[in-house]
Amino acid sequence: MLELRDVSKVYSPGTVNENCLFRHFSLTIPDGQFVSVVGSNGSGKTSLLNLVCGSIPVDEGSIFMGGREITRTSEHRRYRNIGRVYQNPAMGTCGTMTLLENMAMADNKNRPYNITPGVNRRRISYYKELLSSLGLGLEDKLNIPVGSLSGGQRQALALLMSTLTPIEFLILDEHTAALDPKTAEVIMQLTGRLVREKGLTTLMVTHNLRYALEYGDRILMLHEGRAVLDKCGEEKRALKLEDVLGLFNQISVECGN
Repeated sequence: MLELRDVSKVYSPGTVNENCLFRHFSLTIPDGQFVSVVGSNGSGKTSLLNLVCGSIPVDEGSIFMGGREITRTSEHRRYRNIGRVYQNPAMGTCGTMTLLENMAMADNKNRPYNITPGVNRRRISYYKELLSSLGLGLEDKLNIPVGSLSGGQRQALALLMSTLTPIEFLILDEHTAALDPKTAEVIMQLTGRLVREKGLTTLMVTHNLRYALEYGDRILMLHEGRAVLDKCGEEKRALKLEDVLGLFNQISVECGN
C-alpha cells in the first residue's frame, strides 16, 4: 500500500515565484490498485510521481510504502521497489548497449555486482521468451544496439525491463505521450496485461482521458494539488468520457485557460 499523509510541497519559497502545489494532501492506494491520474499542466501530476519516487523532497508530511515510512529515504533506495517508465522512450534504456545487455542489466537489479560476466548466458532463452510475448520481433534483435530501435519498440522494452524483477509499485509517467496513436495503443495493451499478470500497484499519469477511463481501477483528477475527482470500482466504470471532459473544461474555464 502507498500512503501520502498530510503532504505539503512549495516551489521557490520566499520568492515572487512561490508556488504552493500541495497543501496537506493525503492519498492512499491499496495493494494491487491501478490508478490513472489526469489533470491540466501544472496540476501536480508529475510532481506527485516525483514525491513518491524521491526525486523531490516533501516539505511537510509523510510517505509510506508497504507500511514502511520512506519520507527521508533516498531516491535510489526507493527504486529498489519501484519500476518507472518515462515519457521519453530513451530514458528507460541505454541506447549504446545491446538489447541483450539492457535485459541483463534490468535482470540484475538489486543484485551485488562483481567480476562475473554481466550477461548470464543461461538466461538468454528466458529473455527471448519475454521479448517474444511483446509481438514486436525483438527476440531476434538481441545483439543490436537499443538506440537503433523505434520509439515504440524502445518503450515496450523499457516497460518490460521495469517489471523484470519483483517490484511493489509501477510508475508510468505519460509513457505513451511521445508515441504515434497506433503504437500508443500497443503499449497500453501491454501495460494492462503486465499489470494484471503481475498484480502490480500502479500509478499512471496520462493526458489521454480515454486511457484513464479504459485502464485501471481508479481515476484521480488533480487541480492545483487537490483531488477534484476520485472514483474507483463501479463509480469509475459508470463515468463517461463526456463527464470527465466536462469537468476538465470547467476547471480550465475557471482558471482562464
